[in-house]
Amino acid sequence: MALVTDILEWLKALPQPALVGATGALVFAECTIGLGFIAPGESGLLVAATTANTAPRFLILWAVVAVCATLGDSLGYAIGRKFGPRLRETKLIQKYGTDAWDKATDVLHRRGAWAVFFARFLPVIRMLTPAAAGTSGLEFRKFLPAAAAGAISWSLLHISLGAALGEAAKRIESLISTGGLIVVGVLVAVGVFFLLRWKKRKTMGRVEHRTTHYSAE
Repeated sequence: MALVTDILEWLKALPQPALVGATGALVFAECTIGLGFIAPGESGLLVAATTANTAPRFLILWAVVAVCATLGDSLGYAIGRKFGPRLRETKLIQKYGTDAWDKATDVLHRRGAWAVFFARFLPVIRMLTPAAAGTSGLEFRKFLPAAAAGAISWSLLHISLGAALGEAAKRIESLISTGGLIVVGVLVAVGVFFLLRWKKRKTMGRVEHRTTHYSAE
């Protein structure tokens, strides 16, 4: 049974507006403060990107996701601008991201718009930086270009990865049996889990190191 192929074919058979719209909505929600902890925007994008096997599909998905990510960041910025430092005291930030919030705010004060661009590629911090930027007083005319550039680059990277993964999964499936596929699938899932944990820890450690370094200057 070609399980992976069947799933990919099912995704490709979905009306493209529905698939692209759902992906854009997930990314938009992830980029808005608070929703990023429950909306799997990055994971949803990778799954949807496995269907981007033609140039039109790729370009449409890229455009929609980049726009939605930029709009989500802008909404997060507006929330931070309106509520200010009080956001740090909310239950959501206290539970999930106090350290990340403090680090994002500190780097924003020191690096401005550059921090907005690079934060797009950092787990957790990506979800908090737009609101932190609004809170920090970074001007919107500086925030928006950086957020848009980050969204365009981030979406291009993840859609490219997803499209490559989709092709690779179909090739692997054609070479092994169903039983072997299940074993490989479990191993891949475990590997991805630990890879994401390692990536998150490394990212947080790197930001902490940079923050300490900047503070010492």
